[in-house]
Amino acid sequence: MGANNGKYGSEGKGSSSISSDVSSSTDHTPTKALKNVATSEDSDLSMRTLSTPSPALIFPPTLHGFQNGRGSSTSSSSITGETVAIVHAPPPTRLTHPLIRLASKHQKEHASIDRLPDQCIIQIFSYLPTNQLCRCARVCRRWYNIAWDPRLWRTIRLTGETINVDRALKVLTRRLCQDTPNVCLMLETVIVSGCRRLTDRGLYIIAQCCPELRRLEVSNCYNISNEAIFDVVSLCPNLEHLDVSGCSKVTCISLTREASIKLSPMHGKQISIRYLDMTDCFVLEDEGLHTIAAHCTQLTHLYLRRCIRITDEGLRYIMIYCTSIKELSVSDCRFVSDFGLREIAKLESRLRYLSIAHCGRITDVGIRYIAKYCSKLRYLNARGCEGITDHGVEYLAKNCTKLKSLDIGKCPLVSDIGLEFLALNCFNLKRLSLKSCESITGQGLQIVAANCFDLQMLNVQDCEVSVDALRFVKRHCKRCIIEHTNPAFF
Repeated sequence: MGANNGKYGSEGKGSSSISSDVSSSTDHTPTKALKNVATSEDSDLSMRTLSTPSPALIFPPTLHGFQNGRGSSTSSSSITGETVAIVHAPPPTRLTHPLIRLASKHQKEHASIDRLPDQCIIQIFSYLPTNQLCRCARVCRRWYNIAWDPRLWRTIRLTGETINVDRALKVLTRRLCQDTPNVCLMLETVIVSGCRRLTDRGLYIIAQCCPELRRLEVSNCYNISNEAIFDVVSLCPNLEHLDVSGCSKVTCISLTREASIKLSPMHGKQISIRYLDMTDCFVLEDEGLHTIAAHCTQLTHLYLRRCIRITDEGLRYIMIYCTSIKELSVSDCRFVSDFGLREIAKLESRLRYLSIAHCGRITDVGIRYIAKYCSKLRYLNARGCEGITDHGVEYLAKNCTKLKSLDIGKCPLVSDIGLEFLALNCFNLKRLSLKSCESITGQGLQIVAANCFDLQMLNVQDCEVSVDALRFVKRHCKRCIIEHTNPAFF
């Protein structure tokens, strides 16, 4: 019995340390005391037992110290290490009263969760976040084995500002590397968004242990620096999705010098990232964007929202190296102008999504470049581009006839004339935002509703639109959700 306790005691201790590191910072609910394990008079020892559970303690062997159903206690002296168990016999009435005994037996026979096969429990566990999955590993020996099934550990998801992410990642990767020493082959996704205690040390652990990593999200982790990102992209060659939005210290993405030297000339100094989100990376400049473009030539999705130092020159670098971009956002990049749109237009029919919201230097000239060369554009957000007029909307409608979503809110120079061009050319339009367009009236909306039957969302907040016009839209576009500020329409 002592050997068994020692064996499972070490296993339970590993599970406990992982669970305490990952879950204790985010969930302060105390663990319920296990039946027949400890009583309040030995609270210190019992709490130590519950904080380091093992299958041998949860399912104790036959107790030689129990005699005649009396409350004598026996200490498990054979248990080694820090794990200590004081096993107390239950009150005599619970064992001697026949009715209570039958009820307990009946409840035990109908414990539905224990009757489920392992595959069903794995399916249930697959919906749990990482911290709760670690908690499940502390319940019993069977759950411990199931909770660490490799199929459940393709993703690590940690959230919370107080959790010690560096330590949690260290403990988790150590446990996941038991079968394949120093390498965690099953882990493909790590999401630690909003964990402000994450540092370069935590990312270095991921880079060292997870060569098969494909997706990494560290948004709003402002303690991350360039060096940690360099380590990840250099040691994880399959990384395709990277989200560093809100990481204000990140100014560039590149391979480390050591990784660049090791690469052969035929392979080149390239990174396999296809999706890159650098929203709110305020210190990103054109030179850093140049380096990113030169190394990440396979980019298809690039988001540079509120990267306020980016100019048309930076966009030129992107178009030289990254010719496969399908989605691009430069919203709130105040230095981007019509010249930048001329560079973006070089993507031609590959571009499907473009956001230039609040780029005040953009006019009809830039829109004309996009309309002429990007004929397969599906989504355009030009909200707040006050230089756009009906002429720009006309170019767009006549050339981008497959447009499905358009936002031209806060464009005061767009009127019913522009809406008429949209209605007569873009029959597949599903989403249209005209918020705060002062020149829009009910007549323009009626023309749109009469031609765009598939319209699903219409935003006319702060527009002078009559109730009759709104009712006309609702009558012709039955699935359309109308966002408005007219209290008379409901």
